[in-house]
Amino acid sequence: MTSTPDGGTSPDSAAGGAGPADVPAPRPVLAHTLIHEGRVWDLVSDEVDLGDTTVVREWVDHPGAVAIIALDDEDRVLLLSQYRHPVRSELWEPPAGLLDVEGEPHVAAAARELAEEADLVAASWWRLVDFYTTPGGSSERIVVFLARGLTPVPDNERFKRTDEEATMVPVWVPLDDAVDAALGGRLHSPTAVTGVLAAAAARARGWSSLERVQL
Repeated sequence: MTSTPDGGTSPDSAAGGAGPADVPAPRPVLAHTLIHEGRVWDLVSDEVDLGDTTVVREWVDHPGAVAIIALDDEDRVLLLSQYRHPVRSELWEPPAGLLDVEGEPHVAAAARELAEEADLVAASWWRLVDFYTTPGGSSERIVVFLARGLTPVPDNERFKRTDEEATMVPVWVPLDDAVDAALGGRLHSPTAVTGVLAAAAARARGWSSLERVQL
């Protein structure tokens, strides 16, 4: 059986599949230096043994993050406009956040961020895609979930947003229009581009590629 998120039946297993697959392949680290300890992430330097030579690589040690493609019953995706200072731009992004609670499962972090940033609760969760944002210079890995069966958080339980999050503007965009925006170069957030395209690809396959996860 396939189908769902979330129209009934269960998807076939997404394990395996054709094509290439990344594999862990750590190299020996001969020296590790903390260059700068940041509030969220650190800048470090490693001397790495590649076998026939050694190299020094500076990189950002990042805790990782989650993002949520929240899709309503009309196949509209929720995007939030948020100011991102390093690129001096207002970017349209899905709800997202850091893995900054020790021991918190990825899907629990996603549910927390969806409630905090979008005032929404989801009845069903699916692992959509995950990726490294800048593997040549950062360890940041983002896991993107598909969330469906959306209901609002009660007014008296809503999270008080601060800083850049206090001025976020939400909009519901038809998934096909979001795909057009991504392919047309109008979206630049990696979670938006990757998440929207992954959701559209999964829908085209009848959702059979997705793995359902439980809170």
